[in-house]
Amino acid sequence: MSERFALIGAEEADPTSPYPVTLMCQLLEVSTSGFYDWCRRAISTRARRRATVNTHVQAAFDAGRGTYGVRRVQQVLARSTDPQVASVSLNMVRSVMAELDLRACQPRAYKVTTVQDGSAAPTIPDLLHRDFSSDVPGAKLVGDITYIPTWEGWLFLATVLDCHTKAVMGWAMAEHMRTDLICDAITMAATHTPLPAGAIFHSDRGTQYTSAQFAEHLKKYEITPSMGRTGVCWDNAMAESFFGALKNELIYRTVYPTREKARRAIAEYIEVFYNRQRLHSGLGYKTPLEVTNEYQQSSSIAA
Repeated sequence: MSERFALIGAEEADPTSPYPVTLMCQLLEVSTSGFYDWCRRAISTRARRRATVNTHVQAAFDAGRGTYGVRRVQQVLARSTDPQVASVSLNMVRSVMAELDLRACQPRAYKVTTVQDGSAAPTIPDLLHRDFSSDVPGAKLVGDITYIPTWEGWLFLATVLDCHTKAVMGWAMAEHMRTDLICDAITMAATHTPLPAGAIFHSDRGTQYTSAQFAEHLKKYEITPSMGRTGVCWDNAMAESFFGALKNELIYRTVYPTREKARRAIAEYIEVFYNRQRLHSGLGYKTPLEVTNEYQQSSSIAA
């Protein structure tokens, strides 16, 4: 019966159709009142589903801390155990987000900040050549330094990211950007995660990364240095991409009266949100933690 009603409804929705509802009901041997009752129920069902989807879209957007666009929100819904929610299309998510006025924060333009050490930099080759893929955690690492404004002055952040999981494996913050800062970030990465033999650390050609102190520090952990060209952001795109996300999703949306406030917010963003909760498009919309767990599970099975 519902199939007949659906046929009538589809025909009625066609503005060029010459057939009145009463005639179609007679031909298909259904009552006109039954058809209109079916229409009311269908409208009510769609309204209830729309309300459910609206609730889930809002929750997904809030879970993403206002940083998720249409694709990430749709990926969050796709994980739902409710088939009606999991099957929501990209276009429907886009429509709902527009209706709810949900807009993800937008990135700002890239700025070149690297200061090159002209003496030592040319001796260190680029071993990645913009290939940031890796089948093994810790085999390829990338890093960089950025600065965060506070009312007390600049706070400098150094990071070490893993090319396989996209996780921030090591980080350090200080009121200065001396070589000690990046050494501390490397130490965190190397002590928290076992690095495979032949691990590579890739950076730009800033003076801290080309220093003798940093070269010795990498040698201590048997890490091979690699460097891109000066001022070419694509050569260290993965590290730049993380800073872009950090600033777009956190720094530009907040004012920090003290460096300590900034430290706490950044540490929470890295360890709680970015590494464990944020869906990463480069990971097939998985989190770095999920990719880490999948690798560990597959390794244990293979062993």
